[in-house]
Amino acid sequence: MTDVRREVDGGREETAKTQREVGVAETRRGVATGAAVRRWLAPGAAVVLLIAGWQAFTTLSGTDAWLLPSPADALAAGREDRAALLTNTAATAKLALAGLGAAVVIGLALAVVLHLVPLLGSALYPLLVVSQNIPTVALAPLLVVWLGFGMLPKVVVIVLVCFFPLTVATLDGLRRSDPVIADYLLMSGASRGQLFRKLELPAALPPMFSGLKIAATYSVVGAIIAEWMGADQGLGKYMIVAKSAFRADKIFVAIAVTVVLSLTVLGVVLLLERVMVKGRGRA
Repeated sequence: MTDVRREVDGGREETAKTQREVGVAETRRGVATGAAVRRWLAPGAAVVLLIAGWQAFTTLSGTDAWLLPSPADALAAGREDRAALLTNTAATAKLALAGLGAAVVIGLALAVVLHLVPLLGSALYPLLVVSQNIPTVALAPLLVVWLGFGMLPKVVVIVLVCFFPLTVATLDGLRRSDPVIADYLLMSGASRGQLFRKLELPAALPPMFSGLKIAATYSVVGAIIAEWMGADQGLGKYMIVAKSAFRADKIFVAIAVTVVLSLTVLGVVLLLERVMVKGRGRA
């Protein structure tokens, strides 16, 4: 009888423990959900208020549409030009992704080389910093003269805009691996290549994605700047034509599409980060 009672009491305690764990898990999920709602609700409300204020100002002030169009005017212009916008957006997206891909390859390769060859890093790092002080708008015409009017000079412009944050962030991550673990691996007989693959490279992934997120947002802006050099299509070309026609409403539409495109590219990078960094941590 005593054994049966002990088993019943033990079952009750186990049930109570399980219920407490379930309650804690539900509380954590609720807190996380509330934090996510607040994180998205605040900027969403700010955007709505900004657009509403903009619409109210243009309506009440009677400002000419060619000078400052209202959100309604911009929306109407977007509907009117939706086919052209789709074509030009696709062209800009293609250019931005090509430039970003080249920037990722060059930026990561530079970071790895400068890390593995310290003398070369000391010699070239100042030149990388100097490269970011050259105005892209001033360099773009020279690239056209040197490389022609094709896609290559435009990709070079995007690479110049995007590679630096990726290189610096990755290089910093490679240099910040745990020295104690590095010494232990070397004493255990690990080669320099194994040390790089097993310790330094995994430790550099979070900083690398921080630089990649910056580069991703820069890539679309870099594509727009590159299209200003001379392009048959793209959002940059669309803006130039709209400016020549004094169509400020179309310019605002192009700006809005550029923002959405930049956020889309950033979203892809965030998804990739979740798989490669956070997923690796859970594993």
